[in-house]
Amino acid sequence: MKIIVTGASGVLGSAVYQAFKATGHTVCGLAHSRSTPQLKQLDLLSKGPTEDLFNEFSPDWVIHCAAERRPDVAEKDPEGAQRLNASVPAHLAELSKALGFTLIYISTDYVFDGTSPPYTPNSQTNPLQLYGQSKRDGELAVLGVGGANPVVLRVPVLYGPAPHNSDSAVNILLDVVQDQSGKTYKMDHYASRYPTNVEDIASFLVRLSALGTPLPPILHYSGEEKFTKFEMCEIFARILNLKIDHIKADSAAPTGAGATSRPRDCHLDTSGTKKLVGGDLGCSPFETWWKQYLSSKNQ
Repeated sequence: MKIIVTGASGVLGSAVYQAFKATGHTVCGLAHSRSTPQLKQLDLLSKGPTEDLFNEFSPDWVIHCAAERRPDVAEKDPEGAQRLNASVPAHLAELSKALGFTLIYISTDYVFDGTSPPYTPNSQTNPLQLYGQSKRDGELAVLGVGGANPVVLRVPVLYGPAPHNSDSAVNILLDVVQDQSGKTYKMDHYASRYPTNVEDIASFLVRLSALGTPLPPILHYSGEEKFTKFEMCEIFARILNLKIDHIKADSAAPTGAGATSRPRDCHLDTSGTKKLVGGDLGCSPFETWWKQYLSSKNQ
């Protein structure tokens, strides 16, 4: 197959790019601000160049990983977040209709309000944050293009190999745990998260591409282990044999608006996805993966 991966310099996009390359597909990786010799530089907001590249490459699948994923940045630039998270996917869905490729739109568990988990693909969305609203609008945009062939893949908070720990809301907790400067931190011990490994998602997408059967319009992929961010810090401290007296658990419900509005529990129901692929989603155990990964980095 011929695959285009947008956001191929990001944590998820780079894992997806590598997984499809490793299995023999012809892959075009796109990046904007962090292009490399292996990745093509493209501003997806520029419709003409985007259409030219897609027409020339003629993909079978497009996996759209590019997004504004940072809730605080989305709140500061709502128009920019809306353009990237909703307008760009709408344009890609129009190209899907015109060129006949399957569009995989990566969405988020934050399209839900966290009050009544677990959420099925058909559950009513009700995002609390502008970030979640922009991703929900992206879902509606791609699913609303008649004649296109989109699949919305919702995933929760992601972790995995990353150029910078700040690229992942999970990886960056390593920096917090290892900060011995004397700074103290309040760490969320209210919201339940289901951290999911990007390499697992990439492997799942490769499996999905080989099914050869029509895919449902919305799929969920998620790890099943439940942690607060504070509990993830405890795991990192245990692995690294560090004390975390400088990190204080914050169990209070959020009272602010905007990016500080944290859904309590957006657990995604993955039973339909498991049936589709024959049972096992192949999710890595969180602590086991981190032990192996950090050990390999220190060798």
